[in-house]
Amino acid sequence: MRSELVFRVSRLGSVLYARVMHCCILMLLAVFTPTMAYGQTQAANKPEAADATPQPAVSAILSAFDKYEVVAMPQGHGMQDLNDFILSLIRNPGFSEKVNGIEVEFGNSLYQPMLDRYIGGEDVSFTELQKVWRKMGQPASGASGFVEQFFPLVRALNQKLPPERRLRVLAGDPAVDWDQIKGIQDLMARHFDRETSIASVMEKEVLSKHRKALMLFGTLHLMHGTRSAVSLYEKDYPNLTFVISELGIFDTDLPTLSSSRLAKWPIPSLALAKGTWLGALDLGHFIPPPIRIDEKDCKVHDEFPKALQKPMEDLVDAFLYLGPQDLRLKEKIPADIVLDANYRAEFQRGAAMFGFPDAASETTQEFDQQIVKGAESPLFSVPKSPDPKLTQRAVQDCLDRLKSRSSTPR
Repeated sequence: MRSELVFRVSRLGSVLYARVMHCCILMLLAVFTPTMAYGQTQAANKPEAADATPQPAVSAILSAFDKYEVVAMPQGHGMQDLNDFILSLIRNPGFSEKVNGIEVEFGNSLYQPMLDRYIGGEDVSFTELQKVWRKMGQPASGASGFVEQFFPLVRALNQKLPPERRLRVLAGDPAVDWDQIKGIQDLMARHFDRETSIASVMEKEVLSKHRKALMLFGTLHLMHGTRSAVSLYEKDYPNLTFVISELGIFDTDLPTLSSSRLAKWPIPSLALAKGTWLGALDLGHFIPPPIRIDEKDCKVHDEFPKALQKPMEDLVDAFLYLGPQDLRLKEKIPADIVLDANYRAEFQRGAAMFGFPDAASETTQEFDQQIVKGAESPLFSVPKSPDPKLTQRAVQDCLDRLKSRSSTPR
């Protein structure tokens, strides 16, 4: 099976979160055309265009709903500043006046009926609700304090709103019973496609009903003119989605804060991409291109797919600025997650099942010590070079699949 998925590895200063992310990547490497880690590139110089004009972010996003059915923006992926902004946006009294629902990446659509009951204020225990984000194809969500805050916040907001203005939360991840996944073969047999699932939920529950929604997903799920979820449904529902990108690695490692062209922008702010110098830059200025493994010959490539080799103004509509890039904070894992022995055991079992190094043999003390060490720096950063061990593993997995296919009778 071939796929053009591109994964962006979120970095939390926590071993648990990183381990879950790595486990997730190793799971998907066995199923999809892999994208594993990021290399570093220099994008081609672009002719300078007009200045980008920043606007207060919350009011600009709320105003976008006057023109668009959907506003799509990145979720935190380990960045505390972005988490905080999303929560402040949802709490704004004007949000529920313009928006009907929120589709999220961190939810298994198998549990949508239970999620509806919880968000609607019914008696659903939090432990039961945790299945929504702990049993899904992106297990990193299970280590996120933001996710644990998000669902109770929306539930509490709904209790203060009249019925016609209450928000619905839509889970976008494919409906898979992960308790039935015992190994790679079980996963391969499901043949699920995350982009199709995300797009289908949006079409069925929002666009076809002429409702309005906020989308919270990794930026690569949202870009116009690619194989993203947004691009899939835009074939039938064009020009209805306003896509926002955060700034990624742009302006990181500057010698001084005043060196940035964004230094005088208000915090937080939103700037349109079209016709500006920022929108004229290519994706390599914001996300290091992935190390990709070609399923045909298992060769390593370090460039973006052609669909992403465009100016940013062709891929997104606006940029969200949350302050100096080098001063962004990473999300910390709440104690209730780290101390949940049952969840940690389940995570470790899953990591071992899918081949994560040392997952089965690592002691609790070793695990805890790495979590403590991971908290030494509170700053959020994206590694500038790929992990060679993950690259080597992806190549070997690809070679094993090629060998298996060549030895299977037709």
